[in-house]
Amino acid sequence: MSHLAAPASPPPAPNPSPDAGEDPSCSSPPPTERARRSAVVVVMGATGAGKSRLAVDLAAHFPGVEVVSADSMQVYRGLDVLTNKVPLHEQNGVPHHLLSIIDPSVEFTCRDFRDHAVPIIDDILGRGGLPVIVGGTNFYIQALVSPFLFDDMAEETKGCTSSDHLDDIGLADDNQGNGCYERLKDIDPIAAQRIHPNNHRKIKRYLELHATTGALPSDLFQGETAEEKWGRPSNSKYECCFLWVDADLHVLDNYVNERVDCMVNAGLLDEVCNIYDPDAIYTQGLRQAIGVREFDEFFRLYLTKIVTDKIKLGCSSITKLDVGDDKLESLLDEAVCQLKANTRRLVRRQRRRLHRLNKDFGWNLHHIDATEAFQCKPVCTTGDSWHNKVVKPCEDIVKRFLSGDTTLASEDSSSNIGGTRAASRELWTQYVCEACDNRVLRGAHEWEQHKQGRGHRKRMQRLKQKTKIIIA
Repeated sequence: MSHLAAPASPPPAPNPSPDAGEDPSCSSPPPTERARRSAVVVVMGATGAGKSRLAVDLAAHFPGVEVVSADSMQVYRGLDVLTNKVPLHEQNGVPHHLLSIIDPSVEFTCRDFRDHAVPIIDDILGRGGLPVIVGGTNFYIQALVSPFLFDDMAEETKGCTSSDHLDDIGLADDNQGNGCYERLKDIDPIAAQRIHPNNHRKIKRYLELHATTGALPSDLFQGETAEEKWGRPSNSKYECCFLWVDADLHVLDNYVNERVDCMVNAGLLDEVCNIYDPDAIYTQGLRQAIGVREFDEFFRLYLTKIVTDKIKLGCSSITKLDVGDDKLESLLDEAVCQLKANTRRLVRRQRRRLHRLNKDFGWNLHHIDATEAFQCKPVCTTGDSWHNKVVKPCEDIVKRFLSGDTTLASEDSSSNIGGTRAASRELWTQYVCEACDNRVLRGAHEWEQHKQGRGHRKRMQRLKQKTKIIIA
């Protein structure tokens, strides 16, 4: 459930006029106070890194903290356990915004997030509060702090015309994106190589933008204006302090596995069962959440074989199955394992994106290593280790930020503009790894990460051994 912000406080009384003998400049607020009114703290990190906990903990050290969620699934109503929404009792009275406000079937884009979040942030700042943006959907945060959005650039470049062309390209009735990727390859092969063929949502959006503006998506992303604005927070209306909560990958993996087990025990299966629809589309709305599609095959069998017995037995929960059906038990185990695996993959994608924002787009991310706190058994984000290794360093960073410490300021956009343009172009470079079944990698960073992977190194070693045998 989302928390509504407290009623607006009355505006502060105006400062008295300076005496005649005083410097007139003294009547203006000090520089740090001006910065304070536009200050926004952004807590980032991979799934399970403790972002939400940290945001609530910061509220104990800074007055007026209000949390604005930047999570693409928590914004929807429903699946509170699966999407790991902060329970009301754990919010500790800190107002939380953009939780459970959107109908589960509605599409909610980066632009929608920005349009919802900006008025909330401005209202918090207007009441003298400190907005803390929290979430793992990095594209939402990028849309919020960057002056560039794909939709904005399309309108700025060509101006939106008519959407009548959507019928002409066959998008009106093609919700699954079948065949759309081939059309995109024909229209704009450069844009097509940038996205995965199964990313139907983005493929459809690219085709829609081309149909309504006449512009190629690749031109929108690669133009001079895009290179100067895309993803760079230097021209943002807010002064941002970025906190990146992180931990060693194997530690996050273990924590994710444990958290999934806890979710299952807390009623995850009941939640997914309540929204299950055998004809559902898993590429829009809340059903995109990791943990819904994975249980499809299980629930198809479960609902055909178990519902009648459940009614007869008067069972109210399916979190613990005792149905004497080995097939069901096997499907459930497979679904849970797949949920864990897909969540671990999400962690890797999020961490890669954060590295890219830091390296390619000049974001000044303050990296906080929470590994030691996560290694405590049981894992606890309320003990001394969490406070000393995570909360205290973040508290110090935010204090310096609010005091106007220039050492924390982001790099000036002009100092790295050349490197950023090169990085922007590099993101469009496609690499194909023949050793790994012609896997496609986008951008130098993703390619370098892939080459360092254990699976790639093993395959390369096998290829070298085969080559030696052939030569011999």
